[in-house]
Order: sequence, then C-alpha cells, then structure tokens
Amino acid sequence: MARISPLFLVLLSLGFFFATYNLLTMTIQNRATGTLVVDESDRRLLSDPIIEMPENVRKPKNAKLPFHIALTATDAPYSKWQCRIMYYWYKKKKDLPGSEMGGFTRILHSGSPDNLMEEIPTFVVDPLPAGLDRGYIVLNRPWAFVQWLEKATIEEEYILMAEPDHIFIKPLPNLAHGDYPAAYPFFYIKPVQNEKIIRKFYPEEYGPVTNVDPIGNSPVIIKRELLEKIAPTWMNVSLRMKDDPETDKVFGWVLEM
Repeated sequence: MARISPLFLVLLSLGFFFATYNLLTMTIQNRATGTLVVDESDRRLLSDPIIEMPENVRKPKNAKLPFHIALTATDAPYSKWQCRIMYYWYKKKKDLPGSEMGGFTRILHSGSPDNLMEEIPTFVVDPLPAGLDRGYIVLNRPWAFVQWLEKATIEEEYILMAEPDHIFIKPLPNLAHGDYPAAYPFFYIKPVQNEKIIRKFYPEEYGPVTNVDPIGNSPVIIKRELLEKIAPTWMNVSLRMKDDPETDKVFGWVLEM
C-alpha cells in the first residue's frame, strides 16, 4: 500500500482550513449585511435572502398606515381559547415601536353571541345555510367576511385577515403598499401542478396559471376597498370548488385558501 506524503497532508489541511475560513466569513458577512450570498459552483443559497423594500415604495419614516386585524371564529371551546391567546398577544404588541396594528375584530360566524363578547371585540354574522358547507366549516370564512365588510364600520384603510391560531411575537408593520397586498407564500399550494383543476375556475383568457399566487387568504394585509370587491368572488368560487368532486378531493383542507 502506497504511503501518503507528509507534504500532501499539510497542503490538504491548509486547503480545508482556507475553505472553511472563507465559508464562515461569507456566512457571517451575509448575516450582518442581509445581502444574498450564492455558492457559484452549484448556485446554492448559503442562507435565506432578505429582500428589502425598494426605495421608491418606502413610506416616510413618520407615516403610519394602521391596519385592522380581523379573524373568523366559531363558538367551539378550542376556537375560543385560540382567540383569547391571540387577542392577549395582540394587546401586548399593538402599541410597541414599529407597530401599525389598528383595531381588532373577531368575526363570529355561529350566528349568535357567546361568552367572549365582553372580552374580545366581536361582530356576529350568520353561518351558511344548513348543509351548504358540506361538513367543511371553513367555508363559512369567506361568507363571514362578506357580511362583516358590508355591515361593520371599519376605520382603517387596510385589513389583516388573520386566524385564531396566529400569535404576534413582534409588533407588525403594514407590509402592504397601496393597491399591492402583502401575503405569505405556502409551499404546499402549487397551482401549476394542478393546472387542469385551476382552469375550471380560472379560464385561459384570464392569463397563465402562474398568475395564481401560492398564497392563502391568511395572513394577508390588503386594502379594505379591494377586499370588498374580492370577497364575494372568493366566497362563490370556494362554494363552486367544494361542489366539484375532483377539486374537493385534490385540494382537501386547503380548498378555501
């Protein structure tokens, strides 16, 4: 068996040392500056990029655009406890520096008041007619928003559509800009992979399927007037999708999203 030269081992060790040093230096620098670092050899990201808002859409430092937090809920015990926890953390973070969080509304779609009316700001709306949700209670969500937007007095120009299981761990600024809402992309929502089904509700004349963003209705920060226009379509399309056996089977619990 051939012997390995000591010089080769020294050079190999130095090579590993410099490679490790350069990798750590780039990683630390990237975290400090928030810029994107890419390994050109195979185009892998060394860390998650931080994409800053372009200068031309930045708000003036002292300008505030508060948004109203709205979530839909039922009178079930688990939903009540989720709402109480969320509202607690909302109050903790609402007035901290950097927050643009405005008012708060729990949209209760059980049809009648419950025992949290005095504890959490609540707006009661009607549920869907019996049997229309086909056992998928989340279909009440778009219908609840339609009623709330039509009947409630909302002071803020923007709305954050949230859910009871969301928790604010930091004060949240308004991430929307004008008529451009802000939303969270979900990795498990893949319109392109389900083009055949998407086309049932999004005809080709509307554009490519890639125009359908991989987002849900929550969390979304959106202008109130835009949501007022969108909500009825959201409700009607959700009901149509539930009525279509193929769509219902493929999309399952994310159907209403």
